[in-house]
Amino acid sequence: MNKSLASSAGLDFSPYSLPASRGALTSCRLCSYRQPQFSPCTPDRSPSLSSQPSPPQRVSRPASWAGARSSTQADSGSSEDEAASEARSTTSECPSLLSTAAEESFGGDAVDEQGQQEDLEEKLKEYVDCLTDKSAKTRQGALESLRLALAAHLLPDFLLERRLTLADALEKCLKKGKGEEQALAAAVLGLLCIQLGPGPKGEELFHSLQPLLVSVLSDSTASPAARLHQCASALGLGCYVAATDVQDLVSCLTCLEGIFSRSCGVGGSTAPVVPVSLQGLLCAALQAWALLLTICPSAHISRILDRQLPRLPQLLSSESVNLRMAAGETIALLFELTRDLEEDFVYKDMEALCSALRTLATDSNKYRAKADRRRQRSTFRAVLHSVEGGECEEETVRFGLEVLYVDSWARRRVYAAFKDALGSGMHHHLQNNELLRDIFSLGPVLVLDATALKACKISRFEKHLYNAAAFKARTKARSRVRDKRADIL
Repeated sequence: MNKSLASSAGLDFSPYSLPASRGALTSCRLCSYRQPQFSPCTPDRSPSLSSQPSPPQRVSRPASWAGARSSTQADSGSSEDEAASEARSTTSECPSLLSTAAEESFGGDAVDEQGQQEDLEEKLKEYVDCLTDKSAKTRQGALESLRLALAAHLLPDFLLERRLTLADALEKCLKKGKGEEQALAAAVLGLLCIQLGPGPKGEELFHSLQPLLVSVLSDSTASPAARLHQCASALGLGCYVAATDVQDLVSCLTCLEGIFSRSCGVGGSTAPVVPVSLQGLLCAALQAWALLLTICPSAHISRILDRQLPRLPQLLSSESVNLRMAAGETIALLFELTRDLEEDFVYKDMEALCSALRTLATDSNKYRAKADRRRQRSTFRAVLHSVEGGECEEETVRFGLEVLYVDSWARRRVYAAFKDALGSGMHHHLQNNELLRDIFSLGPVLVLDATALKACKISRFEKHLYNAAAFKARTKARSRVRDKRADIL
């Protein structure tokens, strides 16, 4: 966004208008002002922000996920202890484009939202038509534009009218497409499930394409690029959102388990060597499998634990840092789910498992990238703490005027799955998508008028004071433990 465009939108680029970095989940305060670039079929202007249609039908989720709380952002009077606690959590203070645009419109000319909606829908119609084009490049461009549009906007009514057309087009792309086209089609399918929600229409869409996804994942001759994240992720996400039959859940769990189980040896402490081209697929399959575990009936959890917990530690020695981290997080999730069923659960190989986790939490091998070592140590410190003490470190996600508390491994896995699918549109969906608000127990969508928005807005000087205090508290907190991590572990 250049300065001329920013000035026309009323944005302020002064030195103190941006918050300090908050960690891995922190996103730039201006990220939600960047509309996605739609490039495929007709190279005219990009669609603008649409008005919000009625949200999809709500879905009920396990009571263990309750506890997400809404609150306003901290004011300038926060104490150093609160700031230090806030600094340790992963936060994001990026307001949605919708709320910002609404705030600006109260002070200026009203935005022609109806015209923007019609413009966006015309663009989307062209993209849908391009899905059947003979050119593979054109189809890929249309799929990419649809993916960006569905991640950035809520369009359930528009998609309900064209769900059969989209299902047929995606089926052809998955069957006849190659590589990138199959991956994009699977990504669009996952976003369609999020848009349509858990109702009968979403379930019908998932059932129509589930066998095809399983077939692509089971095909050993398919391109690893096509099978990489998207097909496994779409299968897990679609089943999580749309499937209502336990047999569908068990079928998806079995398919995903079969993918990563092949990389685990029958015995021994180390896994067989996995080709680099398949490491991403194994990681995505393991994460999708862990996502479905969060809604798995308790009767199945016990059998899965007996079968997979002795095997998963083998993946901790994988060459891929992402696969090692996914395995560690899945182990922590299994312990959490099992302790919910049996408080006095004791794992027989606890000493060996904790030793492996402690080694990864203090790994300082120079042949690994510095960023990878940092991510790995941070993840496995949390995993080790959870496995030993049964507690999960709380993370905080701020969006607009609300706060989401991620205080369990189950909620962390669910949040990460939706964030991987929605990308920069995650905050917009958290604010306006009833499916996500119901899953994370955020309550009804907030409707704020101009008075409420003005009352919640703090001055630039107050922001500067708060950020300075938070930076000072974060520095002190990290200095105390920076040279004592090995002792703490």
